[in-house]
Amino acid sequence: MVMDGNGRWAQRQGKPRSHGHQAGSEALKRAVERILFHGIGHMTVYAFSSENWSRPSIEVKQLLDLFMKALNREVRELNDHEVCIRFVGDRSAFSRPLRDGMKRAEKITRNNRKLILNVAVNYGGRADITQAARQLATAVQSGQLSPADINEDLFDRHLSLHDDPAPDLLIRTGGEKRLSNFLLWQLAYTELHFSDVLWPDFDAEHVDAALHDFASRDRRFGGLSRVQSA
Repeated sequence: MVMDGNGRWAQRQGKPRSHGHQAGSEALKRAVERILFHGIGHMTVYAFSSENWSRPSIEVKQLLDLFMKALNREVRELNDHEVCIRFVGDRSAFSRPLRDGMKRAEKITRNNRKLILNVAVNYGGRADITQAARQLATAVQSGQLSPADINEDLFDRHLSLHDDPAPDLLIRTGGEKRLSNFLLWQLAYTELHFSDVLWPDFDAEHVDAALHDFASRDRRFGGLSRVQSA
């Protein structure tokens, strides 16, 4: 899920953008509850992109403060619902308390398997691909690996979400129709669902609509459709 539209939602209400981010955290909670209801085992959300640092510093600070508060507030409930939370992305730019909070949330929920919830923070799809290429290049340089050994499966094992299956469905809210540097490698054959609903207004009904849309798709993965192959 690309959770887009918090700022615009707040502006339409005549409130500061921080109010939209707060409402957005409640929308995420609703979405997780609905994903659990449907028995879906993996969910990845774009919480903070590597490009978000270019926003005004006060908004970035408010975002990260909200993130820290949400971590402390929600981790116990996520654990009670058997949700395993994982963070993907470069954490080095975050404060020590925030990094410690992420590590603590991962430790508390690490044995849960009802839902794997990946939270992409300071994440960029291009950077993910670049670091995988760098790791493989280092292995080749040291003689541990031959260039001929590199294939898609090996490359995939060096990406952030190497333990997860490729996403079946991408949901993006807020009316924009682009990937915004999110999971560029992993989304090769993912079905895309774009919603005009701003993220704070996204609820169980909208999750269901996206899943219904997905269920109607004829997924070919480069082959023939079910009708053509019959």
